[in-house]
Amino acid sequence: MPSIPDHEAAIASAPYVRHRRTHRSRSGPRARVLQLLAAGGNGGAQESYSGLLLRLDRRRYEVHALSLSRGAAVQRLERLGIEVSVIDAVDDETAIRELAAYLRRHEIDLLHAHMYRAEVVGTRAALAADTPVIVATVHSSRVRSAADVATLATLTSRIDRLIVPSASIAAKVHREGRGVAPFTVVPNGVDLSRFSLPLPASRLRADCNIPADAFLLGTVARLEPEKGHRYLVAAMPAIVAACPDAYLVIVGEGSLSEELRAQAWELPAPTRDRVIFTGRREDISALTAELAVAVAPSLREAQGISLLEAMARGKPVVASAVGGIPEVVTDGRDGLLVPPADPAALASAITQLARDPGLRRHMGERGRAAVAERFSIEAMVRRVEAVYDEELLRSGAAAPIRTARRVKPSAPRATRTPHDRAALEVPPV
Repeated sequence: MPSIPDHEAAIASAPYVRHRRTHRSRSGPRARVLQLLAAGGNGGAQESYSGLLLRLDRRRYEVHALSLSRGAAVQRLERLGIEVSVIDAVDDETAIRELAAYLRRHEIDLLHAHMYRAEVVGTRAALAADTPVIVATVHSSRVRSAADVATLATLTSRIDRLIVPSASIAAKVHREGRGVAPFTVVPNGVDLSRFSLPLPASRLRADCNIPADAFLLGTVARLEPEKGHRYLVAAMPAIVAACPDAYLVIVGEGSLSEELRAQAWELPAPTRDRVIFTGRREDISALTAELAVAVAPSLREAQGISLLEAMARGKPVVASAVGGIPEVVTDGRDGLLVPPADPAALASAITQLARDPGLRRHMGERGRAAVAERFSIEAMVRRVEAVYDEELLRSGAAAPIRTARRVKPSAPRATRTPHDRAALEVPPV
């Protein structure tokens, strides 16, 4: 009796050929796009990743999601019905091999990497798998080590397009020697529909024993050094002296949790009782609606999604004039900008708003209008899709679905050759 051929084994062992589409029609295929996230925890990058993943046009793209670790963002997406694969390998070489196998198995046309490790692992895996298009979003304003910068500079010439959320991050990319890659500025966006819905009830004041008529300040950010919380805590005695009913809620988790709590406890009474750490909260939208002023005392910031959400809720903001924040907040119009690491300036700006309800109202209205005009999630997704369309058409990985919006690159496109790629590739699994 003749043996039955093992077709699956034969296919699996066959060499991968770029743009192999034996089972798909070029008259109207959906491009296969992988959204690759470096870390599945909480943060602005994860918010941007989730917003994009949920809204990409499924009629035009077959969307896959993968994270290089588990975490709250992955769990939230799974609760929303989005399947997220996870490669939970600490070792980069192992992660690269597993991801390259995933890219070949699913015949991915375009890999979009989010955050540093996703750039490194994703780019090397995509080169090994000969994935036609590589896109990366630089979410962070973090100052990286010389070794990390060198790694990124080596890989950047192999990336087809960099996406940055602000002109400030574009300048950072150039300073790091990454100007060889074409880049496009795509500001982060917020889902405006969330802010037109009836507000859910917030238990913030009840949970934290905050009086109903208290003047409530708040900051929503990871408790990490670059977010500048300690300068806001240091500003609280002056704020309470000028506005005796002021309370501050600090929302988030991070490595400085114990240090910041100790700093607050050392403040004089009654100020020490007016600084409240909520930890992680799931009711951020309702909580933001409770604030009189949203504060972002950052030392560096790519753009500031929490600021956008506060502005969309119609809240005036006080923020450090660093990174991409001045591209979001217009000083004196929809918020007040202050120098970084300056408790006195923070206290002065917050006190100015505390004493002028009319100014708070006008700034909140202007902020809401600015977000609707410039920073909607729909605008962000359209701009990213335009990048996808252009790169997919350029590479020949997909047939035209519609006319791509041309986005002028900032630098000549590097040409890939097998020779200059060899050192970056991982042998097929």
